[in-house]
Amino acid sequence: MTEQTAAPTDTAAPAVPAAATFPPVPQDPPAPSAQDSAPDPESAAPRPPRRVLRAVLRWTAAVLVMGGLGAGAVAGITSMKRTDVPGLATRDDGRWDYPVLSLPALPAGMPRPYSSINRAEVHHADLRRLLLPAPAGATADKKLDGGWVDTAGYVAEYGKDDRAALTQYLKDSSLRHVAARGWTMPDGTSSRIYLLQFNSVAHSTGFQHELFKGGSLTRPLVGTTESLFDEDWESDAKADNTATYVYTEAEPYGSEQVRHAYVLAGDTVALIVHSRKGRAGTDAVPFHQTLILQNQLLG
Repeated sequence: MTEQTAAPTDTAAPAVPAAATFPPVPQDPPAPSAQDSAPDPESAAPRPPRRVLRAVLRWTAAVLVMGGLGAGAVAGITSMKRTDVPGLATRDDGRWDYPVLSLPALPAGMPRPYSSINRAEVHHADLRRLLLPAPAGATADKKLDGGWVDTAGYVAEYGKDDRAALTQYLKDSSLRHVAARGWTMPDGTSSRIYLLQFNSVAHSTGFQHELFKGGSLTRPLVGTTESLFDEDWESDAKADNTATYVYTEAEPYGSEQVRHAYVLAGDTVALIVHSRKGRAGTDAVPFHQTLILQNQLLG
């Protein structure tokens, strides 16, 4: 899995060239002797010593080379898209400023979930360390603070009519634990992420099927009317060996719009939810960004 960052890292500033060292100033030539005192018409003008000429030529060549390199660098940058130049500000496309991400350390001798010696696809890292951190400017949810939550806290995301059945299913399917984090952005967008870890891939896959009986979404989230497949989602924007199921609430969506997605990653199922009240609804760009980053942490 590649490390991600919610924002591009700054490149090192170009090295400042050392101060130029110029050739020594030539000394005055020796006085001419008596036999040389008669001037030659073709050489009446004094000639600079050869070492001065060589130095001048060397510095002229250096200036031309450096000038050429500088012109090439400028041409290279100006011909690139601004978003391709590391360290330069990019246009505001709605992405959130996430911190630099890194995978947590594993217990000694334990493999990554999709390594060749981990056929069970088990996440051995602390599940709480696999939660996506909140972006800059977010206000943390005190209840979903990145720690463990009980089953009731998770099923509260679903309608009241589904909570009892989901609670019983999770109890019967060897659910190990649930980690969760939530936050609210300045624009009012509420974000919640839940990671559910099961005892085996069979149980995590079974829970996914419970949510999608007959190939359609059968357990809608609380506050939603009709959730449809998110047509703006690029299906290849995910880590290998994981599956994503991405939905957006169709208009008219009432007082708030909800976007949500599931990630099936080995023994773990993730639920990512973005919701915002008002007619503007939830923005697709930060939702997809959040989904991709959380998916990569699980991959």
